[in-house]
Amino acid sequence: MRILIQRVSEASVTIEGTVRGKIDQGLLLLLGIEHDDNQEDIDWLVKKVSQLRIFSDDEGKMNLSVQDIDGSALVISQFTLHASTKKGNRPSYIRAARPEVAIPLYEQFIQSLSAENIPVETGEFGADMKVQLVNDGPVTIWIDSRDKQ
Repeated sequence: MRILIQRVSEASVTIEGTVRGKIDQGLLLLLGIEHDDNQEDIDWLVKKVSQLRIFSDDEGKMNLSVQDIDGSALVISQFTLHASTKKGNRPSYIRAARPEVAIPLYEQFIQSLSAENIPVETGEFGADMKVQLVNDGPVTIWIDSRDKQ
């Protein structure tokens, strides 16, 4: 499971002209699910994301988590995080999970993150989405549950 974390002052997702999810200060989470991912990957990522200290404290140091600032999360499914560009110029998405595997894991990730008392907004799995954000910092972090770093 791969996640691209962006610290935002605001973010939203629009589907067919309608805003589906919108947050103020918090995290935009682009989540890519691989066919071998499971509950262990979800548990590890949720713990890491919810406790990641990337928000500034009173001294301007990144020392606070999204929970500490009472922030929110906008979770967007993003199969392209598993793109392989090793051969040719057209990315291959062979490692990305098929919807029958990915959708339940995506939904479980959202439920698990919500259980950490983080308000969660979402896009729609498989939809053509327009994502807008104001990246605060900018702070952008890439995490892969296979690497555990």
